[in-house]
Amino acid sequence: MAFHEVLFPSDISRGSSGGPRRLTDVVTLRSGFEFRNSLWANSRRSYNAGLGLRHMDHLYTAIEFFEARRGRLHGFRWKDWSDFKSGSPTSTITNADQQIGTGNGVITVFQLTKLYSSSSSPYTREIKKPVAGSLTVAINGVAKTITTDYTIDTTTGLVTFLVAPGNTLSVTAGFEFDVPVRFDQDEILVNVELFDSGQVPDLSIMEIRI
Repeated sequence: MAFHEVLFPSDISRGSSGGPRRLTDVVTLRSGFEFRNSLWANSRRSYNAGLGLRHMDHLYTAIEFFEARRGRLHGFRWKDWSDFKSGSPTSTITNADQQIGTGNGVITVFQLTKLYSSSSSPYTREIKKPVAGSLTVAINGVAKTITTDYTIDTTTGLVTFLVAPGNTLSVTAGFEFDVPVRFDQDEILVNVELFDSGQVPDLSIMEIRI
């Protein structure tokens, strides 16, 4: 079992369906009242890449990628076209998009995160697979330079400063990111004749914890 730092073909994933999933235990009492308990602290995303297969070349590309991952064995990167930036999908990335920490003069390493905010109960998601070359960082609104001021590990999402940000200084970042996933099946069943007629195979993708 390993994680391959390769991206599933984005022209196929663009036509896929899927998104975040949560697991909630709901117990309905005889009175009609409910008890609800969230079994997962974090959401988990799942997708069906089959809907993105438009023609035979796409199908072959998906099969080739599937074989190289040995089915469910190895993880890989996936671009979720509905959520792949530190802001909204159509927004321009800025170094003020997300606050990833506050300096104290000692800590030099910060995990990339994305805040999903609402009127109450915001959710913070750790970003483990930023896209190389997309990151922009600032401390208290002052832009920093990669390699000169900080480094980024694109396999873990960890930003490391050469000098620890000062006490109470806000550390912010903007970036693109991928989702770490694996295939959720060990076989691809396809009837080529029906595929040409518009029927596409299921190609299930599941987010994995890193």
